[in-house]
Amino acid sequence: MKPSVSEAPFGKLADGSPITEFSLDNGAGMVLGVLNYGCIIRRWTVTPADGRAVGLVLGFDTAEEYERDRTYRGALVGRFANRIAGGRFELDGAVFQLSQNEGPHHLHGGRCGFHKRLWQASPSVEEDRARVNLYRLSLAGEEGYPGNLLVMVTYELLASGALRCFYQAVSDGATPVSISQHSYFNLAGKGDVLSHELYIDAEYYLPVRDDLIPVGGAAAVTGGPFDFRQPRKIGDALLADDSQLKLAGGYDHNFVLTGIPGPQAILADPGSGRRLDIYTDCPGLQFYSGQYMDVPHAGLCLEPQQFPDAPNHASFPSLICRPGEPCSMSTLYVVNQGGGRGADY
Repeated sequence: MKPSVSEAPFGKLADGSPITEFSLDNGAGMVLGVLNYGCIIRRWTVTPADGRAVGLVLGFDTAEEYERDRTYRGALVGRFANRIAGGRFELDGAVFQLSQNEGPHHLHGGRCGFHKRLWQASPSVEEDRARVNLYRLSLAGEEGYPGNLLVMVTYELLASGALRCFYQAVSDGATPVSISQHSYFNLAGKGDVLSHELYIDAEYYLPVRDDLIPVGGAAAVTGGPFDFRQPRKIGDALLADDSQLKLAGGYDHNFVLTGIPGPQAILADPGSGRRLDIYTDCPGLQFYSGQYMDVPHAGLCLEPQQFPDAPNHASFPSLICRPGEPCSMSTLYVVNQGGGRGADY
């Protein structure tokens, strides 16, 4: 079979606005369900040899659940993924106050960030992939951000068994940008993720304060519970007696990726032999172990992004979108159902 795209209604928002779900089929047993609300990945399924479809991500069944959701389940987050301390930053000599939706801080784009917006969508198919492009103009002043920002999000499901996420933006005024995908992964399709094994190609991570804002410097992972340079079981790592784990109730930290060619992270489920290799051009990866979900650890998040609170730390890499200078970020997720290493895409 060849890749294909279909679309169907997916309920309505409280104001009556209809939501559409686009189903991308790679023609080889993999299907991705994308909503034009929040660019949400509602479902991502694979069909192993026994013929029973298995979900790789957590999702909801109704529009009402997504509209009420405060966990960013499957959503696109931006303009700036993660936290900005006090919701304030200075850029080119001007101070900007953003919305404050996590205590005094700004989180994942604010109260009505990208995750709570309707997007224009355009599906298409090529010989080796199914695609949906989603577009939106984020106006200057939205959630406090400067500049009108035109954003295009591309989800491509490849016949080879990979998902490519590509984010592009142009602005008429300088503005910080960090766009990320907030799916909760569970490669077993059920239960919790404590038996999953995780590898992260990072020699450093960012310690946080008790409000999860980075303290400012990076710390070496060597020998501690943040050292995932060799795959380790998540449940075992969570048992470590570590002050940072206690502050966050588990993992909710940014890892400083080395940028060396190859997968920047690998998540594996030993029970099924299924694994997910993640390649990204982002400098950081936020690992959230799902400790505050209704069912703790039912899924986990691996969010490629810029560093949290980057606009307030001169030493952090920071992506500023300026007029005439388009900015972009991309991530590739490669699924391997047999336990072997994914191809170096």
